[in-house]
Amino acid sequence: MVEVKNLTKVYGDLKAVDNISFSADAGEILGFLGPNGAGKSTTMNIITGYLSSTAGTVTIDGDEILENPKGAKKKIGYLPEIPPLYPDMTVEKYLSFMFDLKKVRLPKEEHIKEVMAIVKIIEVKDRLIKNLSKGYKQRVGFAQALLGNPPVLILDEPTVGLDPKQIIEIRNLIKSLGKKHTVIFSSHVLSEVSATCDRVVMINNGRIVADSETDKLSSAISGTGELSLEVEGSASAVSDALNTVTGVRKVEKTGAKTYKVLFDPDLDIRKAVFRALAKADCPILEMRQGGLSLEESFLKLTEGGGAQ
Repeated sequence: MVEVKNLTKVYGDLKAVDNISFSADAGEILGFLGPNGAGKSTTMNIITGYLSSTAGTVTIDGDEILENPKGAKKKIGYLPEIPPLYPDMTVEKYLSFMFDLKKVRLPKEEHIKEVMAIVKIIEVKDRLIKNLSKGYKQRVGFAQALLGNPPVLILDEPTVGLDPKQIIEIRNLIKSLGKKHTVIFSSHVLSEVSATCDRVVMINNGRIVADSETDKLSSAISGTGELSLEVEGSASAVSDALNTVTGVRKVEKTGAKTYKVLFDPDLDIRKAVFRALAKADCPILEMRQGGLSLEESFLKLTEGGGAQ
């Protein structure tokens, strides 16, 4: 749905984006993660056609953004960090204005009501935008991005400045939108990416330093999978059973009943571990994926990197 190939952006002697490539499939929520100044916003601006690239291509559902900008942009709904709102308009008037500006070819009144229902702003449709809370303003920004039912949504720091309740509401909204849209969600807030996204592309100094499913990022960085277990039974019986599982590299006893199991990162050994320990009559009391947290992964990949 979205394909970025060898994208580069140079400002004089500064290479803000350095030959990056990634893709986002239909129905995927992709987290575009990096520290401030890493090149996230520059990349997002190129994807949406706001900036031109020095080299490389961006293709939106078959349309290259520079070769066919009108065709590509029709397929994009964009929510910048500061939503493009007109504070002296009512919510409904603003959406009507944006509908006309985007030249949407759908039944106007019905479509605007549908979009307002999706983002839950019908109750404030007659209020002036300047009198809304930041959370509602963000929802109005989402509504304008959804006009025309674009298959791709580009969201740049959509939860910045929101309170915890509003963050949860926006997070749930993004998850629901991901069922029908390809979503690229730019952020430097690690908890938001972890809770919302299916996959993470991490950028630092203009370069991609990681591209992995969110729950596999730790394994991809460390080169090994890690499983934490609490098991009843003798240490020798537990270790012997675990070492029969294909892919297990090391079993380490960490407490009276707790163990750390290191295994090949491209495997999911949980079912095999369950069967092996059940066969050995060693009941599992707790099992969880271990390894680096998203925060630790982020620091490991970006430490020592300067802003771009």
